[in-house]
Amino acid sequence: MERERRAPSVHRMTTTPLRILVAGGGVAGIEALLELRALAGDRVELTLADAAPEFTYRPMKVAEPFARGHAARHAMADIARDAGARLVADSLVAVDDEAREARTAGGETLRFDALLLATGARAEPAYKHALTWDDRSGPDHLGGLLRDIEQGYVKRLAFLVPPGPAWPLPAYELALMTARMGSDAQTGPQITIVTPEVAPLALFGRAATTAVAAELEAEGVGFRGCAYAEIEKHHAVTLVLHPGMRRIDVDRVVALPRLYGRAPDGVPADEDGFVAVDRHCKVRGLRHVWAAGDGIAFPVKFGGLAAEQADAAAAAIAALAGADVTPEPFRPVLRGRLLTGRSERFMHHVSGGGGGEGTVADHALWWPPGKVAGRRLAPYLAERDGTPAGPAAPRDPGVAVQVDLTRELAAASV
Repeated sequence: MERERRAPSVHRMTTTPLRILVAGGGVAGIEALLELRALAGDRVELTLADAAPEFTYRPMKVAEPFARGHAARHAMADIARDAGARLVADSLVAVDDEAREARTAGGETLRFDALLLATGARAEPAYKHALTWDDRSGPDHLGGLLRDIEQGYVKRLAFLVPPGPAWPLPAYELALMTARMGSDAQTGPQITIVTPEVAPLALFGRAATTAVAAELEAEGVGFRGCAYAEIEKHHAVTLVLHPGMRRIDVDRVVALPRLYGRAPDGVPADEDGFVAVDRHCKVRGLRHVWAAGDGIAFPVKFGGLAAEQADAAAAAIAALAGADVTPEPFRPVLRGRLLTGRSERFMHHVSGGGGGEGTVADHALWWPPGKVAGRRLAPYLAERDGTPAGPAAPRDPGVAVQVDLTRELAAASV
C-alpha cells in the first residue's frame, strides 16, 4: 500500500471545518473528494456540484461497439454520500474569488473557503466531413460504419487525431479493433492513422512506440505521423496531409474531437478556455481556487493525469485545512491501458524525465488494472463494481491501494 507522505505543516488555527466546493463529478472531481476526505477528515466540509445524475466510466466507451467491455455508471448521489459530501445537482457558471462565492446555472449561490474546478473540457468536431468519436459517444455511434465494413462497402478508412490538446490513445484502439473485426469478416478495409505525433503513442516512450508499431503492422494499419489533415469532399473523400501536401483518398473518416476548456465566468483562461495552474494546481491569479482535469492548460488530456492533478490540489487544500500533510506538486506519470485487436497492452512512463524508455507489458503494471489509475478512484470504483481492488482490498473508499506493480516488485527484490 502506498503510504501518505507526512511532515509537520502549518495548521489552520480554527475548529471550523474548511468549506470545500468541488465543481464537477468526473474523474478529477471524485478523486479529489475521496482524497480530501482521506487526508483531512472532519477538518473539511465537502460539497459536490454537478448537474449529471450519474458518473460514467467513459474510458471504456471505446470498447462498447466491439463488445469488449462496457462503461459502468454510478449514481452521483451515492458517490457524494460515500465521500461524505453534500450534492448540489447543478453546474457552476460563475466564480467570485474575492467574495468566495460561486453561482450555479440555476441561480444558487454557493459559498466556499476553497474551490476545486474539475469541470472538464467540451468536445467539438474537428472536421466537417468526418464521423467524430469521443468518450461520450454511444455504442451505436459507429454502428453504421461497422455494418458498412462488414458488408464490404468501405475499402479505405482513416482515423484522424487533430492538432491541439488531446488524448490520442482511443484512435489507436478504434483502428486496431476495427482492423481485427474486418479481418475476421474477411472484408477489412485499408486503415490509416493520421496524427501529429512523431511516432505511435510517442508520449509513452520508446518501448511503447515499438510495441504499438508492431501491433499496427500485425493488423495492417498504416501510420502517418507528424501530420495534420484537411478533408476535401467531392464524390470521394481526399485527405490533404500537411506538411508536404500529401494526398490520400479514402471512403470514410473517423476523427477524434478538438477539445476546449469551459472555465466559469470569473476564472482566467486562455483563448481556448483552458485554465493555467501552478505546480500544486492552484489557478494562477486567484487566491482560493484550484483546478484539475481536462480543463487545465496541460497538453495531454487523460483520466489518469486528471486524478494525479486532483491529488496535488487536494493535498494543498487539506494542508490549508490543517491536515498533517506536506503537499507534493503534480508530476505527470502516464499509465495507459491500450485495447488492441486481440488483447490489451499496459504502458507506463514518467513524463518529463526519469521514465527512461518507459515500460510496456501484456499484464497489469498497476492495481486495480483499470483504464484510469486514480489512487483513490480506482479502488473505490473496483469495490463498487464488485471487483476486489487487491489481496487486502478495504471497504473504506478513502483507503488508497493503487500501486505500480513494477516498482513494488523491484522494491521486494532488494
